[in-house]
Amino acid sequence: MTVNLVLIVVIGITFACGVTLMLERTLTRIVIGTLLVGNAVNLIFVVASGAPGRAPIVDESDPSPMSDPLPQALVLTAIVITLGVAAFLLALAYRAWQVEGDDEVQDDIEDRLIRRLAELDEASQSYESGVEGEPDEEGADAPAPAAPPRTQEPSAGSPAPTEEDER
Repeated sequence: MTVNLVLIVVIGITFACGVTLMLERTLTRIVIGTLLVGNAVNLIFVVASGAPGRAPIVDESDPSPMSDPLPQALVLTAIVITLGVAAFLLALAYRAWQVEGDDEVQDDIEDRLIRRLAELDEASQSYESGVEGEPDEEGADAPAPAAPPRTQEPSAGSPAPTEEDER
């Protein structure tokens, strides 16, 4: 089986461009990146299916020159799935444009807080795992705090304790 080198290079460039666009902040570029990645995956299926041959439903006498119908069915399924995902992302981008006036994806407040806390955490940079007797980063080696003594309180239906009960 011979593989077309130009087609493999086109697949690699298409996949790389799609991933780059999917990492952008605007939904329009994310939609275009999703479509490019979907097309690259479809081309991978076509290359992996082997050499082209006759249609599998014509002349059943010699099956050797026939092409495999499974990759073709997978490509058709992938096209439908990519179309559905693209329609959803386009509707999401249009709604974001209607509400906010642009389609840029904003950072979540919790994401910013987690990033800020991670930047301030200097214990992970100075942590040495071979030091004995010191607690690790999570404090798993530190002694557990003592639990307070439990006192039994009277329930709503029981009588209050008397002086004799307390002795």
